[in-house]
Amino acid sequence: MENSPTTLGSKGLINKHEFLRVIIQCLYSLGYKKSASCLEIESGVRYKSIEFDLLESQILSGDWDDCIDTLNKIKDVKDDTRSSVLFLVFKQCFLEYLNRGDDSLALSVLQKRVPTLHMSNETVHKLAYNILALKEMELGKLDEDVISELRKRLVMELGKQLPPPIVLPERRLEHLVETSVTAQIDSCIYHNSQDAVLLYEDHCCGRDQIPTETVQVMDNDKLTMKHVLRSHQNPVSFVAWSPDDTKLLTCGNLEVLKLWDVETGTCKHTFGDHGFTISSCAWFPDSKRIVCGSSDPEKGICMWDCDGNEMKAWRGMRMPKVLDLAVTSDGENLISIFSDKEIRILNLRTNAEQVIFEEHSITSLSVSIDSKFFIVNLNSQEIHLRDVAGKWAKPLKYTGHKQNKYVIRSCFGGINSMFIASGSENTQVYIWNRKSSTPIEVLSGHSMTVNSVSWNPKRPLMLASASDDHTIRIWGPSQSNKIQPAETST
Repeated sequence: MENSPTTLGSKGLINKHEFLRVIIQCLYSLGYKKSASCLEIESGVRYKSIEFDLLESQILSGDWDDCIDTLNKIKDVKDDTRSSVLFLVFKQCFLEYLNRGDDSLALSVLQKRVPTLHMSNETVHKLAYNILALKEMELGKLDEDVISELRKRLVMELGKQLPPPIVLPERRLEHLVETSVTAQIDSCIYHNSQDAVLLYEDHCCGRDQIPTETVQVMDNDKLTMKHVLRSHQNPVSFVAWSPDDTKLLTCGNLEVLKLWDVETGTCKHTFGDHGFTISSCAWFPDSKRIVCGSSDPEKGICMWDCDGNEMKAWRGMRMPKVLDLAVTSDGENLISIFSDKEIRILNLRTNAEQVIFEEHSITSLSVSIDSKFFIVNLNSQEIHLRDVAGKWAKPLKYTGHKQNKYVIRSCFGGINSMFIASGSENTQVYIWNRKSSTPIEVLSGHSMTVNSVSWNPKRPLMLASASDDHTIRIWGPSQSNKIQPAETST
């Protein structure tokens, strides 16, 4: 039974002996020791390998020479792994010899055994210093219970370092199942739920997990006006809500930046003067600080508090004009778009800066809610996804939408920002799964260019789109696959 080549599964990929070992390990780890022991007896398969069983016995009994000999005889162990586990054994030997007063044996381990492992002098000196320090503090006189506990810890440490099949990695069956579930979620293009995935069936979400149907159309006739914010002298082209939803920033071409109280509709502060034109602005996650960029290179980028006090500024003759900017939701990074094609990522804590160049003009910028990624819309009819940390050599690219003449804004959405949505000049809304360059959904409903989209951060099944047709559409999950209640007769 031990060496049986019998396999399991329809494809014959599962070795029966290995399968039983991981099941037995799982039963032990879950606390079902009697069941695990019964399965070992009935199947003839042991959870622990013969080599590790012998090692454990030798360590717990303090049979160090045989333990070292066993470790040296184990096959298919890399040299650095063997040296590492032998070092742990020598360390325990050294401690125990000193503890019982065998200084000559302890010195022999240090002078003859340890050097064969080719450890650095610093490591050897540190070992000797630490253990001798314990002895000088009279902590070296350890009783049998303490020695026994140290040996058990050594067994556990060797179990973590020795490779399979000598030792099974901890909770191997749980890891295999979790890996399978994760792979199914990753391959599910519509996955958009935090609900637990059932093990009883293969996982696969349907279209009803993302917004694909119009549930509401809002126009001037259906919207109730709360406030009219009057103060700007020129058209407003940029609006930014504070993260706590209590304040609003507005700016536009040849305009100043204004801060509004959402509840009362009053202007709380005007930043700069009419010579200081703002092209874009963004909030910090605390809703107490803002940052704005100017199309005037001499004005650059400024950070203010809500009372109008300038906290920091980046400006100068060499500063390109700022087209768009965003602050990551962790407040760590400021991402700015300069002169059409240049992206700069500034770490506000370390002042480290990355500079990225695109081949085509950038029209908008959006950051994922986890602060790890950002997307830019290009007038080449592509959306590029990049990592904020700057580890990727190339961006992920998404195509299908139409963008030639107008500013089109895209956004992240869904659970873990796994989706990207964008407007389009052909009246449609496009949705991609981040792992696929082609759209998984194309939503029709608007009659003119869709300029902007916004995925609800609290409701992963809700998406809003704004269009030149003067309407805002709210999109929700498809109802076509839902069972309709039967009509009842009276």
